[in-house]
Amino acid sequence: MSGASTPDTGPDVRPQAGPGRAIVVVRVVVGAVGVLVGLYGAYLFLSRQTQSRQLVSAAKYLVGGVVLNDLLIALVVLALGFVVVRFVPPVVRAPLVVGGVVLGSVTLLAIPVLLAKGRKPDNPTLLDRDFVGGWWVFAAVVVVSVVAWIVVRLVVARRSPA
Repeated sequence: MSGASTPDTGPDVRPQAGPGRAIVVVRVVVGAVGVLVGLYGAYLFLSRQTQSRQLVSAAKYLVGGVVLNDLLIALVVLALGFVVVRFVPPVVRAPLVVGGVVLGSVTLLAIPVLLAKGRKPDNPTLLDRDFVGGWWVFAAVVVVSVVAWIVVRLVVARRSPA
């Protein structure tokens, strides 16, 4: 017996290994496929334009979306997030945020059909459904789901020991 003890080196603090080689290969392949699909889409977009005003119109649409998002929607979402964090109890926040994201994003996507953009009197088959009624049903389902989720969370929080 030598009497010498091994020094305590403490917890193992070696850096965690990064993603495995297979994961890196999958990421590179998926990224390459995404780039190729994007380039093909750009080729189709540019090769099928017959008039230069279509390119200008597409540019306005793309830039307008970015500007609208950054100047209006992002600010509204930040303001709503501030209000939720400041005034809503923590047990209710997650259902409200999820419900707001679902209802808000679907509503933004549905604005053209809700406003009946593209409806033509000579073709009654275009936008021939009651999209506004459908949106109200969707909104009601989201609101009822959020309220049910909040009630369940409140009941669970009340039953659990503090």
